[in-house]
Amino acid sequence: PSGLSGGQQQRVAIARALAMDPKIMLFDEPTSALDPEMIKEVLEVMIDLAKRDITMIVVTHEMGFAKEVADRCILFDEGELVEEETPEVFFTNPKHERTKKFLQQIL
Repeated sequence: PSGLSGGQQQRVAIARALAMDPKIMLFDEPTSALDPEMIKEVLEVMIDLAKRDITMIVVTHEMGFAKEVADRCILFDEGELVEEETPEVFFTNPKHERTKKFLQQIL
C-alpha cells in the first residue's frame, strides 16, 4: 500500500474492515491527513456505508459531513460529554455555550 495515496489507503482500510462484516465501524478523523480531493472520495465511501445501515461512530471536524449523515452529534470537551443532539438542533440551536463557541470557530 505504500504506493497508494492517502485517500486510497483509507479506502483500502475501510474495505478490509468491511470484509469482516461489522455491525459498527469506528473512524477517528479519517480525513485529517488527506488533501481536499481525497477527503471528498473518503467521505463518499462513508456516506455509502451510512446508506447501508452500518452503524458508524465518527470523530470528525468535517461538519458538513456530520450534518448530512449523522443521526446524533456529540461534542466532548476534555473527556466530558458537553452536548448530544440531532444534527438539526446541534447546528442550529445548541444549548451549551461550549458547543456554540466550537461551532463559531469551526464553521
